[in-house]
Amino acid sequence: MSFRISFAPPADDTLAKMRGGESFRDEMARTLGEEPYGHASSAVKSERDRREATVSGAIVLYYVSRSVLTVTVVRLVPLP
Repeated sequence: MSFRISFAPPADDTLAKMRGGESFRDEMARTLGEEPYGHASSAVKSERDRREATVSGAIVLYYVSRSVLTVTVVRLVPLP
């Protein structure tokens, strides 16, 4: 079961400025899109669906919606 990856406006703006943005999107789909609770992610403030993970060297803060199979990236912090 795959999850759709969605980017909130602030994360989308950061993604647009990232070098290798398309390969990052592909890696997101391959990792968090397939298993949003895996990939060494951790719950934020004990909320199971509010998570943080590192993907391709970028810190990703995201929410998981199991009812509509969507991962929404709300904050993205790439390595300098």
